Amino acid sequence: MIDPEAERKEILRHYRRLLRHAKPFLKDNDAKIIKKAFNTSLEAHKDMRRKSGEPYILHPLAVAQIAVEEIGLGTTSIVAALLHDVVEDTEMETADIEREFGTSVARIIEGLTKISGVFDYGTSQQAENFRKMLLTLSDDVRVILIKLADRLHNMRTLDGMPRHKQLKIASETMYLYAPLAHRLGLYAIKSELEDLYLKYTDTETYKDISNKIRQTRIARTKFIKDFTSPIEDELTRHGFKFTIKGRPKSIYSILKKMKKQNITFDEVYDLFAIRIILDVPVENEKAACWQVYSIITDFYQPNPDRLRDWVNTPKANGYESLHTTVMSKSGQWVEVQIRTKRMDEIGERGYAAHWKYKSGSTTSESGLEQWINKVRDMLENNTANALEFMDEFRKNLFVEEVFVFTPKGELIILPDKATALDFAFEIHTQIGMQCLGAKVNQKLVPLSYQLKNGDQVEILTSHKQKPNEEWLQYVVTSKARSRIKDALREERKHTSELGREMLERRMAQIKMAETQVNINKLMAFFNVPTLQDLYFKIASGVIDIKNIKEVIFTSVADKAHSMLEPKSFDKEVQKRRGINSDMLLIGEHTSNMNYKISTCCNPIPGDDVFGFETGDEDIEIHRTNCKHAIELMSNFGNRIIKAKWTDQKELAFLAGIRIKGSDRMGIVNDITKIISTSLKVNMRSITIDSNDGMFEGNIMVFVNDTAHLESMIQRLARVNGVLTVERFD
Repeated sequence: MIDPEAERKEILRHYRRLLRHAKPFLKDNDAKIIKKAFNTSLEAHKDMRRKSGEPYILHPLAVAQIAVEEIGLGTTSIVAALLHDVVEDTEMETADIEREFGTSVARIIEGLTKISGVFDYGTSQQAENFRKMLLTLSDDVRVILIKLADRLHNMRTLDGMPRHKQLKIASETMYLYAPLAHRLGLYAIKSELEDLYLKYTDTETYKDISNKIRQTRIARTKFIKDFTSPIEDELTRHGFKFTIKGRPKSIYSILKKMKKQNITFDEVYDLFAIRIILDVPVENEKAACWQVYSIITDFYQPNPDRLRDWVNTPKANGYESLHTTVMSKSGQWVEVQIRTKRMDEIGERGYAAHWKYKSGSTTSESGLEQWINKVRDMLENNTANALEFMDEFRKNLFVEEVFVFTPKGELIILPDKATALDFAFEIHTQIGMQCLGAKVNQKLVPLSYQLKNGDQVEILTSHKQKPNEEWLQYVVTSKARSRIKDALREERKHTSELGREMLERRMAQIKMAETQVNINKLMAFFNVPTLQDLYFKIASGVIDIKNIKEVIFTSVADKAHSMLEPKSFDKEVQKRRGINSDMLLIGEHTSNMNYKISTCCNPIPGDDVFGFETGDEDIEIHRTNCKHAIELMSNFGNRIIKAKWTDQKELAFLAGIRIKGSDRMGIVNDITKIISTSLKVNMRSITIDSNDGMFEGNIMVFVNDTAHLESMIQRLARVNGVLTVERFD
C-alpha cells in the first residue's frame, strides 16, 4: 500500500540532503534555481515510478547527489541532473529548459537526451547513442560526468530490473562507462562500476570474494595498525600533518589479478594498500612526498622494481601519487601510496577536482586536457560508422603511456606500444601520410618500430609515399588510424570509379542494360555485399572483367531470400514450443534450431547464458561472464536473445578442469580413476606437467551440467596431494 505522506517526507529528506551538500558553494540566487529545477522535475515525473516501485523523482535527486558529493560538481550540474530525464520522458522541450534555466543547462540536457531517428543497417543503436553523448565532450565535459552519475545510480538500483536488462546494462557499463570514469580520473566510481558489473554477471564469484574480504577484515585492521604505528610516530616527530588510510582493493581488481597471475584469493599479496595523505602547501609537495618515502624505507625494505613516480610525471588523466611496495615485518608485501590532499582529491574525483585546483595563471595544458582535446579532434574528424568509432574510442581509454622526444627535445606522450608511424601522425597528419621510416636515437628503424621511454625520434618522409592497408596493423593511436582509414577510403573510392567505367564498357560490349535487376544478379553471382565492392574488385582485378558474360543475366535466378532479411527467432521458438515466449530453450528438443555452443567460453547446463544472433542464421550460446559478452551486449543489444537450459541429462558438454598439487607416485592414476569410474565421465584429453615436486594438469571432460562438474571438482579436491581444483574456459 502506497503512503503518499511517507513518500512526500522521503522525497523532501533527499532534497534537503542535496542542499546540505551543495551549501558550501551556493552563490546569491543558486538555492532558488535549484528549488525551481526540483519543482519542475517533481511536477514532470509526478505520476511516474521506477521499476522498484519508488517515486521516479528519487532518481534525478540521487544523480544530483552523486554529482555533488562524489564528483564535486556545482550548481549548473545539479540543475541539469535534476532535469536530465524531463525532456526525454515528458512534453517539455529543450527550448523550454533554455528559457527557464539558461543555455548551458539546456546544452547539457540536450547531450544527455538519447538520440532518436534513423540508423544505418549494421550500426548499433547503442553505439550511435554513445557517439552522440561523446560528441558533447567538445561542448561540455559535464555531460559525461552527469551521465556517469546517472549510470552509477542505475547500477546501484539494478535489482528491480529483469535479468536480460541487468546483463545488457551491466555489460554496457563495463564496455564504456567504467573506462570513461578511469580516463577522467574518477577512480572511486570506476571501481564501484566494475564491482557492480561483476555482481550481476558473475554473482557467485562476487559473493565468494566479498565474503573472503569480510572474513579477513579483523586480521587486516590489526595488521594495518601494527604496520603504520612506527610510521605515524616518525611522521609526527617530523612535524607532518597527515592522515593514514588502509583501503582494500576492489573485488573486480582482485579477481583480475587472480585470473592474470593464475593464483587463488589467498595468494593475492596486495589485497589492500596503505595511503598516506599529507597536508602541505603546493610548492612543497614533491619534496614532502619523497621525504615520507625515505621515512617509510627506513622501517621497511622496498622492492626497487615496484616504485612508481607519478608525482614528477603525472598520468594522462591527472593522477599524481608516489607508490612503493615494501616488505612488512611479518613477511608480507604491502603497497604504500604517498600523496598530498590535493593529489588525493584529484585521484578520487578526477576531472572536477582538477579544475578546482587549476589556477588562472597556468597556460600549460595538463595531460587530461590534452586527452580531451584529442578526443574532440577525433570526434570532429571521424567519418567511420558508429561501431568502428566506438572501437577506436575505447582503444584510447585504458592505456599506459610512453614518453618520447622530438629531435629538438620536445616531449611527446603517446599510448604504450605506439610505433614510429604513430609518432609521425602525432607531429602532423601530412608527415604521417608521407612517412617512409624513422631514425630513433640516430639509428634507422622501420615504421613498425615500437617506441620506448626516452627515445628521440626523427621522421623521414617522401612525396611518393602513400598509406597502405598494412599500416593499420601497426598503428595504435586513433588519430593515425582514422587518418589512414580516410586516405584508404578515398583511394578505394577513386579505384571504384575506374571499376564503374570498366563495367559500363563491358555491359555495352555484351549488349546488356545496366538495370538494378542486372546489377543485383551480378552482385549475387560474385557474392559481393555492396555495389562499391563490385566496382572495386573489378578495377583491382579480383573479378576478371572477361568473366562477366551474358549467361549470368539469363540463367534462372535463385529464389533464396535476401541475406539481409531480418529473421524472426521469436516466432521460430514459439512455433517449436507451441507457447508464447521470447526465450530460447537449449536442450535436446530444440536441436532442429540452429544454435551452437560458443567455443570461447564453453557454456554447460547450469551456467547463466544468453543467445547471440550471428549474421549467418545461427544463434551462439555464451556464458554471461564470457570475455566477449561485454562487447556483444554493448554493441549489438538488438541481437541478444534470452536463453536458458532445458532439463535434460543425456547431452554431454565439454568443460576444462585445472588441477595443481604436490607430485607423488600414482597421483595421475587416482585422478583418472575418479573421473572415469565413480562419475562415469568421458575424458577428452589430459595433460600433466611436473616440475620440482609440484604438478599442474589440464583435463578436458564431457559433463551434463554445472552440478555434475561441481561434484567432480569436489571429489578431485579430496585426492591426497591435490591443492587446488578449478574450472577454466
